[in-house]
Amino acid sequence: MATRIAAKHRARTTQIRRGAFLAVAVAAATSVAVYTGTTGAGAAATPTIAQVQAQVNSLQAKIDKLGQQYDAANQEYQAAQARLSQVQKQTASAQASYDSARVQLAQVAVSVYENQDQTSIIGLLSSGNPATVLSQASLVLQQAGTHNEEATKFLTAAQTLASVQQQRQRTEQGIAQIRSQLASQKSQANSLLAKSQATLDSLTAAQQAQVAANTEGGTSTSSSGGQSDTSPITYTGPTTTQADKAVAFAYAQLGKPYIWGGTGPEGYDCSGLVQAAWAAAGVAIPRTTYEDWDDLPHIPVSEMQPGDLIIYNAEGHVGMYVGGGYIIDAPHTGADIERVPYDESWYIDNEDGVLRP
Repeated sequence: MATRIAAKHRARTTQIRRGAFLAVAVAAATSVAVYTGTTGAGAAATPTIAQVQAQVNSLQAKIDKLGQQYDAANQEYQAAQARLSQVQKQTASAQASYDSARVQLAQVAVSVYENQDQTSIIGLLSSGNPATVLSQASLVLQQAGTHNEEATKFLTAAQTLASVQQQRQRTEQGIAQIRSQLASQKSQANSLLAKSQATLDSLTAAQQAQVAANTEGGTSTSSSGGQSDTSPITYTGPTTTQADKAVAFAYAQLGKPYIWGGTGPEGYDCSGLVQAAWAAAGVAIPRTTYEDWDDLPHIPVSEMQPGDLIIYNAEGHVGMYVGGGYIIDAPHTGADIERVPYDESWYIDNEDGVLRP
């Protein structure tokens, strides 16, 4: 119980952090210094490897969080597209009912309106705009005469059509806003990635390797080991439980590329990978690390088992523990899905907690 209460407290903190992050990311994208190692009068001192390491890790943390926000927005986009498809079907049905009711009323009542010289009503009956019809509803009913039932049916159909047309318009506007949000998030991520790469490019190859060993991915492996052994790692464990099946799926993805917002099968981002792995085992888990952190049970590290999710970096990243002292992770853009020692320094230093689907 105490663990769940703590989780709810962390969830509230996460919500605050989410709302503030975009502003932080924008600021970071325009203020991060690129180390060039220049010397001379007035030039900044060459940074240490530790300073570069901190800079790269800070940028990657921002990219991770932005990636999870992108995933959440993309999830909203897909849901909005599904809603739009449904509303479009409703609109077509409502339009057909409206047209049918209009024809029926015209057939039985047009002679009445002509005898009363109500040319405006005749024009109203030919209108394809339900809002125009509704604005003159009282006139339609007043002149319906003995055909009040048909007039009422026509107005009801007009009301239904107008309502679903408004729903469609709102949904289309929402989709346009989400598209803009997705484009902005991707642009910000690309800017952060470029700055991170520029920082790394200022180092020697040996220095870059030293920095890379202490970032997401660490000293990862994708083969069975040994200087002459390049065969891919394969899963040889049990597939009895759902957790076993999730682990087996994760192993099968080793070597596939990290893809921004990826949900497979060509490649994945970190949360897309673990979601797909558990889906293959028949278990639905949330799309983003934030939702995972809020919704899934938290367990002590001492009770961690293969298939459990390890959340990192202020709930911005996730990997799957696969047993034997390893995790499988989709680290970052430019990397492949990899098996990484659980006790790699970056992972130990940035671990938030363990979740069990």
